Amino acid sequence: FVFKLTAAKQQDHFFQAAYLEERDAWVRDIKKAIRCLDGGQRFARKSTRKSIRLPETINLSALYLSMKDPEKGIKELKLEKDKKVFNHCFTGASVIDWLVSSNSIRNRKEGLMLASSLLSEGYLQPAGDTSKAAAEGLSDTPFLDLSDAYYYFPDSGFFCEGNSSDDDVVLKEEFRGMVVKQGCLLKQ
Repeated sequence: FVFKLTAAKQQDHFFQAAYLEERDAWVRDIKKAIRCLDGGQRFARKSTRKSIRLPETINLSALYLSMKDPEKGIKELKLEKDKKVFNHCFTGASVIDWLVSSNSIRNRKEGLMLASSLLSEGYLQPAGDTSKAAAEGLSDTPFLDLSDAYYYFPDSGFFCEGNSSDDDVVLKEEFRGMVVKQGCLLKQ
């Protein structure tokens, strides 16, 4: 799950993600930033709280921790779709159901807004073509209240068996050299 970034001064930087979807998300976001900068636009991440008028009383971090609670949170499942097995994930409908049952929202429409905020802020990640397409703006809302739209927690250990979206062919000889600095990727 390694990708290479070549800087303007012909310096190569290698990054390694924990799993395929995380790597693809990083590559997609970096490409988006490059397109923005190449187009002469200033690249800045929009605040979800301001863009959707999320009330100040809602603490997304605390909500996320409640969602991850092993006893009362959203149950992570092994789901199958299109001959792929998605491990440690859940459906969009189960997220909205959980938000309703925990009294975090009044109705499913508010649930979509709150779940979209969690998705935009990186507390939830799309898994599978349906949810990824929505997150990339190909749907009315970035988050889908559907039983066939899959999502996962970024630190859950999610992985997909039978995933064929890895189009990049990486040659082993590209990874020669000395490790200058080693660390972890963090994305908000």
